[in-house]
Amino acid sequence: MLLDLSEEHKEHLAFLPRVDSAGKLSVSTDTVQHGVEGLTYLLTESSKLMISELDFQDSIFVLGFSEELNRLLLQLYLDNRKEIRTILSELAPDLPSYHNLEWRLDVQLASRSLRQQIKPAVTIKLHLNQNGDPSTKVLQTDPATLLHLVQQLEQALEEMKTNHCRRVLRNIK
Repeated sequence: MLLDLSEEHKEHLAFLPRVDSAGKLSVSTDTVQHGVEGLTYLLTESSKLMISELDFQDSIFVLGFSEELNRLLLQLYLDNRKEIRTILSELAPDLPSYHNLEWRLDVQLASRSLRQQIKPAVTIKLHLNQNGDPSTKVLQTDPATLLHLVQQLEQALEEMKTNHCRRVLRNIK
């Protein structure tokens, strides 16, 4: 799998071959900042996708760097990809996961002041796990709001089936 770099990232990395390895950079701070951002993007995306050595070489070959610079970038990637993946996994949010769901429908038929009042309420008890620690959330809503929530979730599930979302998810992993 080749890494697809945008034109902006290619421009950010374009100053690397012009840098004198012996001394000053002789470029503006913005150029250096863009270069560092370009290198960061290149290394994090390559590590995130676990690109092979050959695919990494092919990905940076299109940038038109010298053979020595390509070799240095490859060595930098190989030396640091495990550490980069570790750091990325530590930065990822640790979200709770679903364990169980209990629900109950309560209907108030009357009260002291109103004899013929129908007031339904759905109570949901959601059991979650986060880092092995169980937690419980109790939610209460009326059926109309619950129906709207179900429709929104179904719409989100349908959206996940589109090609655009699949492409985005593939790049996130």
